[in-house]
This record gives sequence, structure tokens and C-alpha cells, in this order.
Amino acid sequence: MPSLFPRIGLIGKPGDPGVVGTLKELHRLLKYRGHEVLIDNRSEDLSADVKRLHIDTLAGHCDLLIVIGGDGTFLMAARTAADFDIPIVGVNLGRLGFLVDISPEQLASRLEPILDGHYKTDERCLLQAEIIRDGHIIHRQTAVNEVVIHRWVTPSMIEIVTTIDGIYLNTQRSDGVIIATPTGSTAYSLSAGGPILHPALNALVLVPLNPHTLSNRPIVISDDAEIEIRFNQTRQINALVTCDHLEIPDVSIGDKIVIKKADKPIRILHPEHHDFFNILRSKLNWSGG
Repeated sequence: MPSLFPRIGLIGKPGDPGVVGTLKELHRLLKYRGHEVLIDNRSEDLSADVKRLHIDTLAGHCDLLIVIGGDGTFLMAARTAADFDIPIVGVNLGRLGFLVDISPEQLASRLEPILDGHYKTDERCLLQAEIIRDGHIIHRQTAVNEVVIHRWVTPSMIEIVTTIDGIYLNTQRSDGVIIATPTGSTAYSLSAGGPILHPALNALVLVPLNPHTLSNRPIVISDDAEIEIRFNQTRQINALVTCDHLEIPDVSIGDKIVIKKADKPIRILHPEHHDFFNILRSKLNWSGG
């Protein structure tokens, strides 16, 4: 019977010595099963017969990506996989992750059933952020978790105006604002007081960062909405836009930031018994004595 995933790409967390052993075990397992193995060229050499490709092009040559590391490594890999509509599986080397849910000790028991077609498919939307200056897009970046606009190298709050689908929402003085996907609702957004969104929801959440007026609260909107943010300052400010911690610095007072759902989602493959609520309980220490 032909394999569902003939070519499998491996992406490991760079510079992590704990990754090497898992990469070697994965390589051995996949070669035994007859898969062609490709690897991110920043990772440890495994064998002379393993093709090494740049991370930006690796997904285009694979039927499946396996990411070894934590949620941060997974986010980086997911942005590259989305363009090629390649599913991703996460192998977790750290603490329990929301996105990487297979431990190295479970490669045979949990990964092999996935490779045989027994899995849950989890589709997650991405955000696209554009910085527009004088009518031209000067930066464009995608994010799996969140886009954040915040003050940078300045003691003063920033004053930002937000519109949703061209309709005025509010003007707020704050340290900034987080626009998060359901995936990102358990990350920075959660620590800033935002709600947890179930991954299946077609929604986004806007969370103010340390607002001057405490009546400024998080708001949940449709993920089909287009969000536009501009600055309401009379003098030049220092602001920063980050997309999953990728920085877009030197945002100017006259710039507009437009955030909307990216055209393509990412597809995550989980073991059949994957349970989002169980992960929530474990990560957030709910129901613990």
C-alpha cells in the first residue's frame, strides 16, 4: 500500500543538543518505514543520504513536516508550511505544548498511527499584517499566534485608533494592543488578560496592553474582519510591530497597520485521542488539588 506521506521533512530547534538524538531516532524510524527523509539545513547531519534544504523551501518538497522542539519552533515552521499547504506534526522536547503533543518516548506509539492515516486534523488560521506608508506596503508578515503593536523605547503611552471593516471601534491610550488568533489566545493574549478561544472558533481577539482607561476591555470579533490601526499622535513616536516575536521596527506616526486573516491556514495532525481541554488542564494547572 502506498504511503500517505512519501517524503517527510524534519525541522529541529536550532542549537538544542537534545534535538539530535530525537532527529536520529526519527530518521531511523522513517527510513525503516520506507519514507524519504529531508531535513532543515540548520540541523545536525544525520546521514549522507538525507537531503538538506533551506527551511524556507523545505516544505515545498515534502508531504509532511515533523517539527522537533517546542511551540516556538513549531510557530516558525508553520509560517513556512502554510504557503505549501503541508500538514505538520509536533514532537515536544520541553514542557507540554499546545501545538506539539508527541513526546520523544511516544514516537512509535503515537507517530506511526498518524503516518498510517489515523489522526485528527486541526486547521488553524494565520494572520497577515501589513505596514502601509504613503499608500505603499513597506512590510508584510504572517503570524500564527498574534500581531502586537506596542510602544518601543519610549516612556509614554501610545494613542491608537482601531477600525473594524472600516467602522470605528475606539481610540485608546495604552502600551499597545494584541490581535490574537484562537491559537494565540493561550499565549501572550492570555497573560494580558484575554479570553481563551477554542481552536475551532472562527474568531480573533483584540486585547489592550495596560490601557489608561480600565473600561478598555478585550473584544472578540469574526476572523473575516479586517482590522486597521493608526496612531493618533501629534509628534513622532517609537512603536514596534511583532508577528509571533518577529520584529518590524521603526513604525512611523503616519503608518497604517492592517491585519486580516491570511489566505491559507495551517493543518496540524494530532493523535486520534488528542484532547484540547486536557492540555488546558495540564498547562494551566486546573483541577489541581
